[in-house]
Amino acid sequence: MEGMHRLTVLYEHPEWQKPLFSALERRGVEYAAFDLKRAVFDPDAVPRSPLYFNQASPSAYVRGNTRAVPMALALMRSLELGGARVLNGSRAFALELSKSAQAALLGQLGIVHPRSLAFNDPEAAVDAWRGGWPALMKPEQGGSGARMFLLQEPAELLRLLRDQPAIWEPDHLLLLQEYFPPLDAARGIVRMEFLGGKMLYAMRVVSHGAFNLCPSEVCNPADGGAGHCELPAAKPVKPVEFYPYPEVPAKAVEAGEQIVKAGGLDVGGIEYLEAADGRLVFYDVNANSNLRKPIGETFGLDPFERVVEFLLGQMGGQVGFHTPRPE
Repeated sequence: MEGMHRLTVLYEHPEWQKPLFSALERRGVEYAAFDLKRAVFDPDAVPRSPLYFNQASPSAYVRGNTRAVPMALALMRSLELGGARVLNGSRAFALELSKSAQAALLGQLGIVHPRSLAFNDPEAAVDAWRGGWPALMKPEQGGSGARMFLLQEPAELLRLLRDQPAIWEPDHLLLLQEYFPPLDAARGIVRMEFLGGKMLYAMRVVSHGAFNLCPSEVCNPADGGAGHCELPAAKPVKPVEFYPYPEVPAKAVEAGEQIVKAGGLDVGGIEYLEAADGRLVFYDVNANSNLRKPIGETFGLDPFERVVEFLLGQMGGQVGFHTPRPE
């Protein structure tokens, strides 16, 4: 880590941060980009910036960048001990890396969430599971919908892990999670984006059977073309669809605000679904929030410009903003 900068952005994905970098450059913000894929740091020589913005992703391993995640955690812990301000720092990132910790946090907050069981032994998991079938299986360190399966019975879980041992990657810890049939699959799930503790916008995401609901345009292009984080799995019949959702219920926004505050998220995406019994079920906390510019524009804002305003406020001189309603 060389040189002094007002802001350093920690990143791993070669495409996701380009809109943010462009917005910083348009505003003339001096910053450094620190690539976690090929990195080195001296714990005695950090920090080199007063402010850092973590944009690392748990899904790095699906792109062959597994080493970026422990590097990000180690670096952020050293930066924080050195007195630097790290946005979406080690606490927020550790929460994003752990689906079981997310479930524990939601339980502590009294927010409805799927019953979950963390396991490293399939037989023990089958014996202990009381959540009913079908059930979802997913990695403890999730991201981009990787290694998620909807299982119909215990034998399917045992057979899957016997035949595909790579599913245990990257940390050899998996979750069984309660499956909630959607109230209306055509309406999809809801993702709320938060910035500085307040909701920036909300959108509906219609999956058409996909698990990779990454909102980045380079990951799920609007034209259905190949994405930069596309996973080696069967493609859905239709591309994932994203729609602005101005009518998000106040109780959902309040729950999201609780989550980002308790989890230490400066920027983040919170996902929930509407279950067939009418409950709002929260199930995913994303500290690396890939914003979707076309959705923001329907609300009259550029989400990346808003992030830059937030970063400028953190560097000194608070910048206020509000979220208009979509036209």
